[in-house]
Amino acid sequence: MLTDIQISQQAKMKPISEIAEKLGVQPDELELYGKYKAKITNDFIKRNSDKKDGKLILVTAINPTPAGEGKTTTTIGLGQAMEKIGKNAVIALREPSLGPVFGVKGGAAGGGYAQVVPMEDINLHFTGDFHAITAANNLLCAMIDNHLHQGNALGIDQRRILFKRVTDTNDRALRNTICGLGSKVDGIPREDHFMITVASEVMAILCLADSIPDLKERLGDILVAYKYDGSPVYCRDIKANGAMAALLKDALKPNLVQTLENTPALIHGGPFANIAHGCNSVRATKLAMKLADYAITEAGFGADLGAEKFLDIKCRMAGIAPSCIVIVATVRALKYNGGVPKTELKTENLEALKKGICNLEAHIDNIAKYGVPCVVAINRFDTDTDAELKFIEDTCKRMGAEFALSEVFAKGGEGGIELAKKVVESCEKPSNFKFIYDEDLSICEKIEKVAKDIYGADGVNFTAPALNAIRQIEALDEKYKKYPICVAKTQYSLSDDPALLGRPSGFTVTVRDVTLSAGAHFIVVLTGNIMTMPGLPKVPAAENIDVDEDGFITGLF
Repeated sequence: MLTDIQISQQAKMKPISEIAEKLGVQPDELELYGKYKAKITNDFIKRNSDKKDGKLILVTAINPTPAGEGKTTTTIGLGQAMEKIGKNAVIALREPSLGPVFGVKGGAAGGGYAQVVPMEDINLHFTGDFHAITAANNLLCAMIDNHLHQGNALGIDQRRILFKRVTDTNDRALRNTICGLGSKVDGIPREDHFMITVASEVMAILCLADSIPDLKERLGDILVAYKYDGSPVYCRDIKANGAMAALLKDALKPNLVQTLENTPALIHGGPFANIAHGCNSVRATKLAMKLADYAITEAGFGADLGAEKFLDIKCRMAGIAPSCIVIVATVRALKYNGGVPKTELKTENLEALKKGICNLEAHIDNIAKYGVPCVVAINRFDTDTDAELKFIEDTCKRMGAEFALSEVFAKGGEGGIELAKKVVESCEKPSNFKFIYDEDLSICEKIEKVAKDIYGADGVNFTAPALNAIRQIEALDEKYKKYPICVAKTQYSLSDDPALLGRPSGFTVTVRDVTLSAGAHFIVVLTGNIMTMPGLPKVPAAENIDVDEDGFITGLF
């Protein structure tokens, strides 16, 4: 059996200029990065701004497990299947982070015969967007420390610097650091911290900005510190936003690649959904809607995280709404939710499936609250039995949810034809999209609304530091009260405790801190023990990745 990278390396890719030509992109509107990847220019985006929007399809999933659900694979396979049934589709995905690529997860460009290519490039440096984001983020950090060193004219309290440095690898040793050690010329010693690049507010801003002026304004709005008198210091006060925007001007342009079956794919931006808002860029999603009858995008992790943030943050800010939402589920993940260890998931176990099916039921119920038609994609694995598959299908029928078996991993677009037909049918159904909470609710009320209506919590426990942070945010500016919330929470459970699988009840969500992402225009809510800088596992994926003398990469997923 071929590995994902072996399948991708055998792909018959078309020159990206051919893919672009089919989309109506002129040669001078394409910036090539080799033969098979390119950026689409601002001129093309402006030229197509008045075109009618296609249908938007969001792909989400049940809560992730170590067994894997195949959400990105399903998204890509669905796009390929749309082509098989004669529909014009463009896929819009996030860019993979080097953290998971070299850490636990491996590559993130789909799998089997439903992949975006060139897979190695996409999973590694791609077009350099993440490097640009890292550089822009750390430029601001350098300018803050330089301001302190050069006399601190603004009176910044070095104990209350909020903005952190980033790197796009998992490095737990950098979570808490001391910078500025050495002689006087080496800066002011202070405590500092690192996050992974995908958690940076700069990443969120890039994904939510719709133009260079908007990008520059949002960067200027970043709250970086407080002064000794308690007043705020913004990025514009440090005068860093112009230079940061200069570093990001090319990164703001969406990247064009293709699937194994030559379906166009826009891959742009990559915040994690457990610690950030978990969606690809607004620009790429909107462009996909202009270029195709069906724009297919995904949101990170389970629907309680990625889908909630896509719908309550991204759709609210971008003025878009999905016509259909696909929930990816697998037999083995539902058995895991029913208490079966990862090593025993290949064995039929209907009792465990009956216990774990409640996780899928919760996500179906939650999506219904948004008023959007839903289709369950049952991502089939070769160890699934007919009895197990029938049980999931019967559950969907009982709940009134459309469903389809998906075999895109093994069969590519052919394996997603049934799913594609169900999605097209669902897109024609009435959609009464609505947000879970109103922007006029208080910050605490918004948090409670998501915790109760989406997670199923009995309530929320706000720690004293969290309440103090909320009061301070509300006192800064009236407009911040209207901002949506972005909850940083474990992806493994509907609750804030990763050990509570299935559909937990009788729990409260503990909010330990709240921070303002003024440039991204949302408020980050930190729950449980969620960390913004992951660590490497005992056996990182990097140990299996290698390259030979001809530049041929092996071991990448």
